[in-house]
Amino acid sequence: MNIHIITIGDEILIGQIVDTNSAWMGQQLNLSGFRVTAIKTVGDELEAITGNIRTSIKDADVILLTGGLGATKDDITKKAIAEFLGVGMYFDQDVYDRICYFFNKLGRKPNEAHRLQSYMPETVQLLTNKMGTAPGMWFEHEGKILVSMPGVPYEMKYLMGAEVIPRLKSKFGTKAIVHHTIITAGHGETALALRIEKIESSLPEGVKIAYLPNLGTVRIRVSAYGNGNETEEELNDKVGAVVDEIKKELGDAVFGEGEDNLSLSLGRMLLERNMTMATAESCTGGNIAARIVQNPGSSAYFKGGVVAYSNALKMGSLNVKESTLRANGAVSEATVREMVQGAVGNLGVDLAIAVSGIAGPGGGTPDKPVGTIWLAVGDKEQVRTRLLKLGKDRLKNIEYTTKQALNMARLFVLHPSKNKENILE
Repeated sequence: MNIHIITIGDEILIGQIVDTNSAWMGQQLNLSGFRVTAIKTVGDELEAITGNIRTSIKDADVILLTGGLGATKDDITKKAIAEFLGVGMYFDQDVYDRICYFFNKLGRKPNEAHRLQSYMPETVQLLTNKMGTAPGMWFEHEGKILVSMPGVPYEMKYLMGAEVIPRLKSKFGTKAIVHHTIITAGHGETALALRIEKIESSLPEGVKIAYLPNLGTVRIRVSAYGNGNETEEELNDKVGAVVDEIKKELGDAVFGEGEDNLSLSLGRMLLERNMTMATAESCTGGNIAARIVQNPGSSAYFKGGVVAYSNALKMGSLNVKESTLRANGAVSEATVREMVQGAVGNLGVDLAIAVSGIAGPGGGTPDKPVGTIWLAVGDKEQVRTRLLKLGKDRLKNIEYTTKQALNMARLFVLHPSKNKENILE
């Protein structure tokens, strides 16, 4: 059973808003055992909507539309559906009464646009929308299902959860689907694939592996698709066995699962060891600290940070020697080493991260081009460093550096006595 999702709105096409509806719908449908085979976005034009419905109806068993409903001139979706189905419109008194009740509670009166909003295509099955005034609409046409929902995310989510998915399950049934995601850092997608090549070549029937790379991290998703006879528990056992193999093979490259992130993983490790940390940042401008404090409970292990952009602040707040800066420059291994030592000593923590570099897009020199960034992680006894050679995109450089720094700190805590040369193998 194939599902197409069509989101409607000029505001999506011109980039005024980001279409999060289709991503959420796809995720929920997949978790419910349904297969989404296409996602499209069209503008607020009658011909565009009807044309895409005609195209999708050839390949899909179910078409889900969001957007183009409401008491404005953009209330065009139901007109397009009526034209596609070849039916007329009728005035639905119950819909209008619900709109009147809603506005009376607000001390307002509905206007003529709300009366027009109450006209519905014939043959519709209305879906009660407890989150707004525009109902969802369910149509059955030549063995296919066509559903229209408001584009307001919380209204769409309510209708999907309360009406649409339960109806689809009742009509089509579902096959069990199980996903488990492992999150890695420190290695690229290709390197990871080579490491687990033997595992991937001998997967059980119905099990697949997908690589989802991001800046500085790679998610590995293991999925199992039932054949109609297997239970979810049986699929979980299949997936769990593969996940255990992958984790064993990749070792320390795996830092979390599901919705984990590097700062959360690092925080858990610090809590387990009763350790505290701080940051000393130059080119990342506090981004590492911000990432750490996004996690609830971070005050238990994160004591603070210094954003030391200027050399004066590096010397005054972090005890970086003037002679070090004069001899090596602010962007150097020697400087980030002293930044770590200053942060550990002055802020009274067990561990510190330090960063100094040229994030770009300007400011580089022949010896230190844009993208030259030094990282350091250490405690009172040792400091480990790493040189990054990145590109000219400032925001990407800051994001990538942040993740690499957090991963360095994670590995430092995991292997406090491991040699610097081997820590990022």
